[in-house]
Order: sequence, then structure tokens, then C-alpha cells
Amino acid sequence: MRHIIEEARVILPGVQALFGFQTIAVFSERFAELANYAKACHVLGLATVVTAIAMVMTPAVYYRTCHGQANRRMARLSAWLIRGALLPLAGGLALDMFTVVHAVTEWLPLSLLSGAGTFALLIALWFVLPTHARRHVLARGRTP
Repeated sequence: MRHIIEEARVILPGVQALFGFQTIAVFSERFAELANYAKACHVLGLATVVTAIAMVMTPAVYYRTCHGQANRRMARLSAWLIRGALLPLAGGLALDMFTVVHAVTEWLPLSLLSGAGTFALLIALWFVLPTHARRHVLARGRTP
């Protein structure tokens, strides 16, 4: 359980920094000029990052609530929360990429492609690649 909480501590500063940059963006004069759908994407991206932050922070709260008494169920849930936080984080980053590319180019097709490409890249690196590696290790008869 302590290892899981340590992993959350590594992830959290980056996610919090992203949240800070997302929040600051709305105070920019350029933000007011964005199309309403781009502003909505930014707000949705902010919401998904808040979801990721909540999921990353939950294991530490859960552990402290139980007075440091970890069990297998708590460890499984905590690992699931931290890994699961990567999905809304990928969504938030993709929506931010869409918003930034749209602000720079004002070309919707490129903005959509950039957002979708970012999401696909992160899903591939954070979910597909590790799953493939795990299957490869298991197929060779070793435990991961």
C-alpha cells in the first residue's frame, strides 16, 4: 500500500501543475476570443483533470481513514484508482491539445486531429503497451 501511495505522490505534482495551467488560461484575453465549442472543450478538459486528481488522491485518504491498516482489497482498489486516473487525464490532455491547436490555427480539422491523436498516443502508451508487455511476460511463463 505504501508503494501505491508513493506512485500517487509521483503522479500528483504533474497533474496539479496541469490543472494550474488550465485554470490560468481562462484569464487570458485570447481565451475570450475562442469559439464557444473550444471553450467548452477546455472546461470539459478541466473537469477530467479534476477527476484524475481526485482518483490519484483517494488512495492516501482511504489509507489514512483506515488508520494505516492496509488490506488486499484496499491495495487493489487503490491500484485501480491510480491506473484508472490515466484515462480522464488522457482525455483532459487531448481536450487541451484540441483547444490550443484551435487557438493557434483556428482550423477545426487540425484541432480535431491533434486532440484525437493525443488521446490515441496516450492510450497506446499508458494502456495498450503495458497490457501487451504483460501478456508477453505471462505467455513466457513468468509472473510480471
